[in-house]
Amino acid sequence: MSDAAVTIENLRKTFTLQTGKGLKRTSSEVVAVDDISLSIPSGQSVAFIGPNGAGKSTTIKILTGILRPTAGSATVLGWVPWTDRKKLVRQIGAVFGQRSQLWYHLPPRDTFELLGKIYELPKNDYTKRRDMLIERFGIGTFLDTQVRKLSLGQRMRAEIAASLLHHPRVLFLDEPTIGLDVMARQELRDLIREWNKEEGITVFLTSHDAGDIEYVARRVVVVNHGKVVLDDKVSSMRRQYLGAKVLSVKYHDNPAALDFPGATIVKSSQYAVRLEVDTQVTAIEAVMEHILKAGSVADITIEDPPLEEVIAHIYSQPPQPSTGEEDGE
Repeated sequence: MSDAAVTIENLRKTFTLQTGKGLKRTSSEVVAVDDISLSIPSGQSVAFIGPNGAGKSTTIKILTGILRPTAGSATVLGWVPWTDRKKLVRQIGAVFGQRSQLWYHLPPRDTFELLGKIYELPKNDYTKRRDMLIERFGIGTFLDTQVRKLSLGQRMRAEIAASLLHHPRVLFLDEPTIGLDVMARQELRDLIREWNKEEGITVFLTSHDAGDIEYVARRVVVVNHGKVVLDDKVSSMRRQYLGAKVLSVKYHDNPAALDFPGATIVKSSQYAVRLEVDTQVTAIEAVMEHILKAGSVADITIEDPPLEEVIAHIYSQPPQPSTGEEDGE
């Protein structure tokens, strides 16, 4: 018996688009998912990425049973999502970054109680699990605050905690860090990664943030126009495509010129400079030395390049073989 948590074979989803009015209406077919095949082993953390309109959210909606495909097949934990949805929902969790499962005018505690009833969790098991999630996700201080009064970071921590309440075996995350500040994003990444490692939950993540991919996933699948264009380990992707860092530096005084291998000045002013650095040419430690020697630093931030640039770089390279193997790091 296969140990795959998710299997997808020749999956295809099309939508019919109606344009015009009255007798002049015309129909056209829009392909959202185009012959995708994947196998995701139990316990693996996978980033499923691509530009807007690539078919990411449509695929997640098919795998969670919200949509039915036009052709092809898929199973999650052995069940066909769109025909066995009632059985499947007891074994999966789903978080959509722009849609909340928490009751807007009620505190998270009330949603937890409701979900405990829906999933028919025994009272003792529910209480133990709830209290553990409250502690691990640090939501005790706002557990009785109406959701509408929470910050986005607080809400997302409560969202993911709620999705884990019933011990799911697969967790689907669609843009879970969208709109979060830097600290909140990193806190959420740490929690997702911890849960994947400690409970062995299979994680299927979509995101536009390169940091989410680096910190959470071990495998990356890139799609474009509904097709898979790259399937590889995140460590391989990091070496090939995530070698660049973007640094923004503010100085107390006018700094000396920054000129070292692998550095490109993107923007500069009298006391500030923004540069992109290829860390495969000059290691980040050496980059910091150059920056500090140039003058007295008032502030510095280090960012990943926009994911759109990373994906564009991937498209410019020859097709990579599909491995789907665990990252051995």
